Amino acid sequence: MTTLSDDEQFIVRTVKQFVDKDVKPVVRELEHANTYPEALIERMKELGIFGLAVPEEYGGTPVSMPCYVLITEELARGWMSLAGAMGGHTVVCKLLLKFGTPEQKQHYLPRMATGEVRATMALTEPGGGSDLQAMRTVARKSDDGYVVNGSKTWITNSRRSKLIALLCKTDPDAQPAHQGISILLAEHGPGLTVSRDLPKLGYKGVESCELSFEDYRVPLNAVLGGVEGDGFAQMMSGLETGRLQVAARALGVGRAALEDSLAYAQSRESFGKPIWQHQSIGNYLADMATSLSAARQLTLHAAREADAGRRVDMEAGMAKLFASETAMQIALTAVRIHGGYGYSTEFDVERYFRDAPLMIVGEGTNEIQRNVIVRQLIARGGLEP
Repeated sequence: MTTLSDDEQFIVRTVKQFVDKDVKPVVRELEHANTYPEALIERMKELGIFGLAVPEEYGGTPVSMPCYVLITEELARGWMSLAGAMGGHTVVCKLLLKFGTPEQKQHYLPRMATGEVRATMALTEPGGGSDLQAMRTVARKSDDGYVVNGSKTWITNSRRSKLIALLCKTDPDAQPAHQGISILLAEHGPGLTVSRDLPKLGYKGVESCELSFEDYRVPLNAVLGGVEGDGFAQMMSGLETGRLQVAARALGVGRAALEDSLAYAQSRESFGKPIWQHQSIGNYLADMATSLSAARQLTLHAAREADAGRRVDMEAGMAKLFASETAMQIALTAVRIHGGYGYSTEFDVERYFRDAPLMIVGEGTNEIQRNVIVRQLIARGGLEP
């Protein structure tokens, strides 16, 4: 484990115990039924997991970014959906802390720390994914606030989140386009409809929805930071945390697949010996462990850089790219190791194989991550040791 304080090590151990005791015994049933894990979410509230990015002055239990990565990994090891349930929430907490007005912080953060108010982000639109500057959701200013029209899709926890960090255009004619984008702090109310739940390959239990805004109104003070036009830069900053969180989720899925494969390879016998003793299976396990260790170190490096106050869009992009591709490969290899049982819903490896692709396409596709990385390589003049 990377260097953590004694308190942080205790928190990580506590989350690990929660996963082993409360999550693993029920995850297969909940996931196959696509049931929202209400009891597990309540337990996460009690453990303070929704307050990990909130300062003590607002009632939170703040932890370092490396600690947050390891907590997220533990949750995803049990069920990636649980890590997803707190991912966007953490990003919105950090957006409020970094950019929010004193009134916005005081209004939301104490209730976000307890999980009473859970938050999510609304970026993606049905007509476009990673090209955020081309969004069509518009908030037009009126005398007493903004009137929002448009739609968003793939919004996690949107039915149950009481706060939505809504990325939209407050000046559709601005050039360049990003200067006309703002974040509105939106809550459920007239004009905001959860229009449908999206059917998914994996990532079950936690809903991903489309949101429709039809003459939806928010007050003038709903603009994050109180200034129009800063939303794109604000959200790009928030996505550094989001991509680290997705990388950590990938670590959890990869680790679960490795742990299941190690256990199976020791108990399953073929030709008179445990299958791990066959070179092909042993090589699989060695490569899985090596790749996972490399992904974890890359993610923790980005986390430490973030804690040092440095810009980490390249480092977070590298971590997300490598960890997600690693998780996908490990999940596929776990299916190979389990043979026919790897294709059975009676074992968990098929779930890992269905969950892993989300980290490749979520929070900015890996193709976008490569674009971010190369732009930063050029801007920084290469890769420093």
